[in-house]
Amino acid sequence: MSLPNSYDPYGNDVLNCDPHRQGPHARRPRARKVHLEMGMVLEDVTTSWVGAVVGVEKSGGIHLVELEDRRGRRRSFPLGAGFWLEGQAIVALPPLPSQTRTTPSLSTPAGRKLTNSGSIAAPKSRARMARASRIWVEGQHDAQLVQHVWGEDLAESGIAVQLLEGVDNLEEILEVFSPSDHVRAGILLDHLVTASKESRIAEKVRKRWGSSVLVLGHPYVDIWQAVKPERLGLEKWPEIPRGTDIKKGTLQALGWPAHTQADVAMGWKRILASVRNYRDLEPALLGRVEALIDFVTEPGTR
Repeated sequence: MSLPNSYDPYGNDVLNCDPHRQGPHARRPRARKVHLEMGMVLEDVTTSWVGAVVGVEKSGGIHLVELEDRRGRRRSFPLGAGFWLEGQAIVALPPLPSQTRTTPSLSTPAGRKLTNSGSIAAPKSRARMARASRIWVEGQHDAQLVQHVWGEDLAESGIAVQLLEGVDNLEEILEVFSPSDHVRAGILLDHLVTASKESRIAEKVRKRWGSSVLVLGHPYVDIWQAVKPERLGLEKWPEIPRGTDIKKGTLQALGWPAHTQADVAMGWKRILASVRNYRDLEPALLGRVEALIDFVTEPGTR
């Protein structure tokens, strides 16, 4: 699968052009509305993920469809535009009442265990040697959340997750790492939105290292906000004024101890403990981590 080396999660209109119709008279395709059915095979246009519908659930006010690919791996996507069905653009709608089914628990009908990320757990085996390709995240909390949900998948693939300790260190780290076509660097950034410092650094990295580096990010100021707020009994995460430390400000808004780094650590431990599996994370993070794992494990990489 070919992936872009930078990604704007809010600047793409995936139905803006029809790849099957070109020329000066090309028009936007008319996406038909389709109520999903279990087993229906869809392609998500943005990620090229192809899978059968295995569940639909409502979370945080939006409907999510869970697609399982031919290898048994699963990902969730928001319903709406941005899908292909049998070669045609569609607007995916929730199943009709007669088709509704709750999303299954983390085990398959055949009794195969699923990992926290939703993929089929591989049989127990000896630890494999780590790949030369790496994934970097901004800080310790990012690394702990990725490990909690994708740890088994990372171990099976031999992927090491390392810390940037802040986006300002990214270029220096890549200079030492020296990514190439065969040894890739996947980068997960916080707050990767238009005109942010993170987006400017990502663009410089893209221009310098090209397709050997993939920089993706979520829109949240801090990784804490990638956890669905209802897991903590919230309707939404509190809005913290600019200039206020996002972590301490969040803890204060929640009424939790927020004066010391020990308070921050304890608050994060409480948030992390609320995450059971991938379903407790926002889709804006899920797809990015999965794409980075795919990027550093593509055939031909080490």
